[in-house]
Amino acid sequence: MARFLASAAVAALLAASLGGCQTMSDVTGSLTSSAEPSPVTDPQRAVDYYGERYRANTKDADIALAYGQALRLNGQHTQAAAVLEQACITHPGNKALLAGWGRALADNGEFQQAFDVLSRAHTPDNPDWRILSVQGTTLDQMGRHDEARRYYESALKIVPGEPSVLSNMGMSYMLSKDLPNAEAALRQAYANPKASATVRQNLGLVVGLQGRFAEAEEIVKRDLPPDEAAANVAYLKEMLKNKDKDNSRPHRDKGGMSNIPVAELTRPD
Repeated sequence: MARFLASAAVAALLAASLGGCQTMSDVTGSLTSSAEPSPVTDPQRAVDYYGERYRANTKDADIALAYGQALRLNGQHTQAAAVLEQACITHPGNKALLAGWGRALADNGEFQQAFDVLSRAHTPDNPDWRILSVQGTTLDQMGRHDEARRYYESALKIVPGEPSVLSNMGMSYMLSKDLPNAEAALRQAYANPKASATVRQNLGLVVGLQGRFAEAEEIVKRDLPPDEAAANVAYLKEMLKNKDKDNSRPHRDKGGMSNIPVAELTRPD
């Protein structure tokens, strides 16, 4: 089990759950109310729409923020970070832009810089729980799990019982090979009516890692269409079958869902 928790499969799962930030609310969610809502829902169309507006006026903070978010949602993390960095230079001290830039840096795997930028996006006397949670995930990505959990605890003091933060806490415990505490945190998140499908998938994974596969399968299948549920269960079975092999990870076929880690198969919040 200890070897499995250090394997490439779990590293990929962490990237999906923490680096991809599907287990948490978007860090900029509470900070971007002044930006106008996107008129399009397709990420590529949003990039085209806001890109044109950004090029027409690169100094507009709201447009830069919206363009950066569209780039992030379209998977263009490096470009998103560059756009938002430039906007922060133009508008120093703009906390919404700093939050967006920090989030883009985390998406791009630049965790230490992301943590430093996010620290400037709120203040100790007026902390933002979403940013605290993202700071925790960046610390988890750097292997600083005890420190990460202090950030989650601070976030939970502001929003007690918030399932996205509890889910991140649970994954942090999983990385520390503390599966009982991981399960406890995820069960608390799971009991909240606001819990997303991602929370349920993370709980199923941790339950399965403890050998209770029937229970894990029931959790993993919930809230998913039959074909996605079957793919999740198949992948979970394969992960658990190989849990005692170093760096054991099924081949990832770009055309199939069954080769994607469990937490990656959930729908975005």
